Amino acid sequence: MRLKEETEYEEEKREESMVAQKYSIGGFPQPTKAVVVGYALTSKKTKSFLQPKLEGLARNKGITFVAIDPNRPLSEQGPFDIVLHKDYRQTHPEVTVLDPPDAIQHVYNRQFMLQDVADLNFSDAYGTVGVPRQLVIKKDASSIPDAVNRDGLKLPLVAKPLVVDGSAKSHELSLAYDQYSLQILEPPLVVQEFVNHGGVLFKVYIVGEAIKVVRRFSLPDVSKRELSTNAGVFRFPRVSCAAASADDADLDPGVAGIGWVLKRLRLLGPYQVNLFFLPAELPPRPLLERLARELRRRLGLRLFNLDMIREHGTRDRYYVIDINYFPGYGKMPEYEHIFTDFILGLVQSKYKKRAAKPVEEPV
Repeated sequence: MRLKEETEYEEEKREESMVAQKYSIGGFPQPTKAVVVGYALTSKKTKSFLQPKLEGLARNKGITFVAIDPNRPLSEQGPFDIVLHKDYRQTHPEVTVLDPPDAIQHVYNRQFMLQDVADLNFSDAYGTVGVPRQLVIKKDASSIPDAVNRDGLKLPLVAKPLVVDGSAKSHELSLAYDQYSLQILEPPLVVQEFVNHGGVLFKVYIVGEAIKVVRRFSLPDVSKRELSTNAGVFRFPRVSCAAASADDADLDPGVAGIGWVLKRLRLLGPYQVNLFFLPAELPPRPLLERLARELRRRLGLRLFNLDMIREHGTRDRYYVIDINYFPGYGKMPEYEHIFTDFILGLVQSKYKKRAAKPVEEPV
């Protein structure tokens, strides 16, 4: 059964790839009718995603975004070519739904979201990709020290809420210099080993087969000296954001303002400032393309991003530390062109499938 599903998935991906090659970026033919995309997004997501530039470009390409009214039956709305809604597929199999509800729920739980990355055992000529060692605490925070010792996790540790629900709180994290300090946090949560990574995180945005990578400031490295002279837990809001971009003029992270980073993080204790001045070279493109392809297949998703880091002191050892479904694409450079071409690619692929189906002769 799984082999059949994988074969069907690969056939679908090949068709999308052929369409993408035939119609280069910006070169899709105008559809014979408007492509209608129904969406059911939160007000916050709608504001960040449906920006005027995107809607204007979409109109020029024959794409219309229509809000789904949650107070009316879906059967009375539309018709839609593509829908961002979890229930529409059940009664309208001809509509492309982004993405399967079960697959989306899978990445909303940090206990499971990184398992597919770990199962890959990813390694090629360009590097290895793994996940930090972690454990899940569902109820009793007082059990954390014993659990950390039992599983042999190394300090420092990062704690994150177990469930990602789109709220700001679900993206907060805490950095602990000792396992006992974690007892003050409120479960359920995930505790991960902190991997030194030069204070830079790579946001890998995936839209179908398109990939866009940007750098973001992250938590600074923790030296052995700092680890031995500090204790306690430090809480942070969402560390990675567009305002913390390390991509300004493609400079090394430190050039964009170390003082501002220090003020933003409010870290106590000294650490190695020179780490910020190391080049933040992006991960190799072939590595990202293969990783994205494998995760699209395993996760069953086409709209997500990866938070990746490179272990400090290495050139090719990477870790995925988070996966986000339908991330803030408004923060992704050129997202308007990438997303509209992705939509047109889906529609062209669907039309091609319909045209290829043999017409059944009446008996």
